[in-house]
Amino acid sequence: MSSRLRAWVRLLTVATLIVCYLTLHLALDAGEELRARDRFRDAPARAAAFTAALERASDGAAPPSGVRTGAAWFWEHAPAGPSRSAVLAAADAARAGRSSAARERTAGLVAEVRRERARLDRDAAASRTTALCWAVPAGALLVPALWLRRRRRAGVADVAAVVSRLAPRQPWWRRPVYLVADGFGYALFTVGLLGAQMAQQQGHKMSLTAQLALLTGGLAALGAAVPLLRHTRPRAVRGAAQALRADGRRPVLYLRSFADDAAAAEVDDGPYVKLHSREEQLAGALGAVGPVITVGRPGEPLPRLGAARFYLPLDDWQPAILELMELSRLIVLRLGAGDGLWWEVEQARRTQPARKLVLLASGDQPGTAARLDAHLPAPSGLDTVVPEDPWTSAVLVFDDTWTPRLYPVTSEPAPRRRGPLTRWMVRLTRLYLAMMLPRTPTHHLARTLQEALDSGGIRVRRMAWRATLATQATLFRGFALVISLGLLIWLGYRTLRFLLG
Repeated sequence: MSSRLRAWVRLLTVATLIVCYLTLHLALDAGEELRARDRFRDAPARAAAFTAALERASDGAAPPSGVRTGAAWFWEHAPAGPSRSAVLAAADAARAGRSSAARERTAGLVAEVRRERARLDRDAAASRTTALCWAVPAGALLVPALWLRRRRRAGVADVAAVVSRLAPRQPWWRRPVYLVADGFGYALFTVGLLGAQMAQQQGHKMSLTAQLALLTGGLAALGAAVPLLRHTRPRAVRGAAQALRADGRRPVLYLRSFADDAAAAEVDDGPYVKLHSREEQLAGALGAVGPVITVGRPGEPLPRLGAARFYLPLDDWQPAILELMELSRLIVLRLGAGDGLWWEVEQARRTQPARKLVLLASGDQPGTAARLDAHLPAPSGLDTVVPEDPWTSAVLVFDDTWTPRLYPVTSEPAPRRRGPLTRWMVRLTRLYLAMMLPRTPTHHLARTLQEALDSGGIRVRRMAWRATLATQATLFRGFALVISLGLLIWLGYRTLRFLLG
């Protein structure tokens, strides 16, 4: 599934969910209107019986049983309106011994009841028509949305089947529960962050007590959100098979040494990137190509955040890696010291197209260049790179003859030919984005990756900003989860009230 088609599928899915949700609410409205109409159907006869009972009552005497029975029926079955108010007021007057005043209040009651019943008929018909009008586009959207969902899953069924064999099974309820808790954690984190920032920036406009209260509340919310997110986020992530089925594109197979996990789990400094690791940002950037999957460390109690994990047996892991190399769209391999990693380099070179392999080199591993050059027909030039960031110093891609192309990771983008107006627009855009979303080392790595992939014929866009925005997208998903949960609770409450009513 192409990225453009995937974007349209997502848009169609969101539109389908919104229309179906509104249709369900309108259907409940129509059902309540029909029920109110049916409950009020006997109202003219009840009104006539109530009026006749009042005619038999006399001032100062206790009201007959027909008055009490009629008032109870209108209290239970009549909608809020003139007839119900008139009956209840007349019943109160009759209980007080003022039967003549009660008869005055019910003058014209039968005619009023008929008017209200006609209004209920019109309201029920209008609600039914509205619900049916919305049901037509809901059904028209639901059919292609389900078909595209099935097609999306079918496109990655082979690779998802391979990964499913390697992924540990989890209870069905685990991820939804922790997703909801994750959403509340992100909402709490954002509220606390905004409260603390407002107390600092707008403190001169408020009293000292209000500033301290706002600052204390913000810090308390942050203090509660951070441990909550640390607990819920690893438990709420998708496994590799779930990520593949949800995305629908061929995956990016990310291979690295387990010793690199500690550096990949580091969090870059910056006001907007305090919860998300480098690997999460890298996975967000590579998400422009496809869902990112990787091998999890054997025995780890929880998956690390970033690429979706699957797990291999210690004694027979090579066949699965070879099969996934064949099924993946791109292989991103981070060079390291392990022998298994260099076996993967050799197998990728022997069995896969050259443009499918991307190598990431760290700046703090001496001897890597010489070991890599032994596998290549030409020197890589990796030993000439002066690393700006020790985690990733360079990106290597290959042409069809396996000749390496080296792209050092720097904080300055490569110069491009642009007109004067375009240059000024780019500068202003970069200035704005730099203020809103500060650039991190992973941002520079993603920009270099995009340049390297473009040279190999894999056209992707905005990888650098996807690396940074991936952290914000997680926050927005958290808010969406909280809002969706509230809407589902409200829909469930209305449905339960309708079924029990």
